[in-house]
Amino acid sequence: MLDIKTFRSALEQLEEERRIPKEKILDAIEQAMAAAYKKDYGKKGQIIRAKFDLETGKTDFFQIKIVVDESITKTSDEEASEERDEADERVHFNSEHHIMLEDAKKIKKGVELNDEIVFPLEAQDDYGRIAAQTAKQVIIQKIREAERTSIMDEYGTKEGEVVTGIVQKIERGNIYVDFNRATGILPVEEQIPGEYFERGSRIRAYLYSVEDSPRGINLRLSRTHPKFIEKLFEMEAPEIQNGTVEIKSISREAGARSKIAVHSNDEHIDPVGSCVGQKGVRVNTVTMELKGEKIDIIPWSEDPKIFVTNSLSPAKVLSIEVNTEERKAVVEVADDQLSLAIGKGGQNVRLAAKLTGWKIDIKGDGKIDEILAEEESVEKSEE
Repeated sequence: MLDIKTFRSALEQLEEERRIPKEKILDAIEQAMAAAYKKDYGKKGQIIRAKFDLETGKTDFFQIKIVVDESITKTSDEEASEERDEADERVHFNSEHHIMLEDAKKIKKGVELNDEIVFPLEAQDDYGRIAAQTAKQVIIQKIREAERTSIMDEYGTKEGEVVTGIVQKIERGNIYVDFNRATGILPVEEQIPGEYFERGSRIRAYLYSVEDSPRGINLRLSRTHPKFIEKLFEMEAPEIQNGTVEIKSISREAGARSKIAVHSNDEHIDPVGSCVGQKGVRVNTVTMELKGEKIDIIPWSEDPKIFVTNSLSPAKVLSIEVNTEERKAVVEVADDQLSLAIGKGGQNVRLAAKLTGWKIDIKGDGKIDEILAEEESVEKSEE
């Protein structure tokens, strides 16, 4: 005998903890009961439905018949052949599945084609252990399906956002993150080089993909994605969140250095200052989250000369020539700025090129050579 109070309590717990609507679970139960009833007592072609009373625990069963007319028997030879292959008999009208329109009108006024006529079924005294076992299996399956749908509904809307979870385990360098109802994976290649997380520690990452696979819902995470920086600044700067300031482009070498180009839609608001924050508090917060990654914030410009010049910050540019057809820029800097413009291992100019989408060639002004030549000339004259 079903303890209905315990059952209702279990439903409420599932709804609260797993966020599966009670209606979905009840629907799963009714489908399971109908499937079990049909398996044991039903006939071929029957449509069986069940109605479970949550107050009493009683289940009522019904047979559904679809209203049709004489045309159902008039099918093409090809359709008849297909039905014969499937059912091994050439029957198009099934009295267990269909009811003729004229007969249906005797039961229900105003009935139309394709309407459903409901017939109550007698309760079976021996509807017990076998049916209950069948129902249990279907219920478990339906609940799992409902939970998957619920998780997809929740996390599908979070795709492209920053999410926070708890490190569940680390296997072969991959970090598995617990989000209570789902598990995310942060692969080695999506981790910032040199960072380390322990089991049980909190972790924030960019959710770039939500996949519904046969094994479950997969949440794909990244801490190296350029969008991760964008979302972190969006969380820190209200001006970005409300659209006043836009991040136009980002180039990043995770764990080392990033460049972001920002633009303000309000001439009274400084886009760079909005990202930096008072005393650098906003950019410092993002930098700390990225384990000390350096971030250059530069003003975006429609003018490629200005944009490329800004992108090479902190180096100072003396002159620039651009070829718009080839999207190539030749930049001249002072010799003492050359190494700064290029950056260690070419990092600064490489990030600037990614940020702007332009090929950038850098050259010195040659004055170092002139100075060295003059010094050499002076030394010779003194000799």
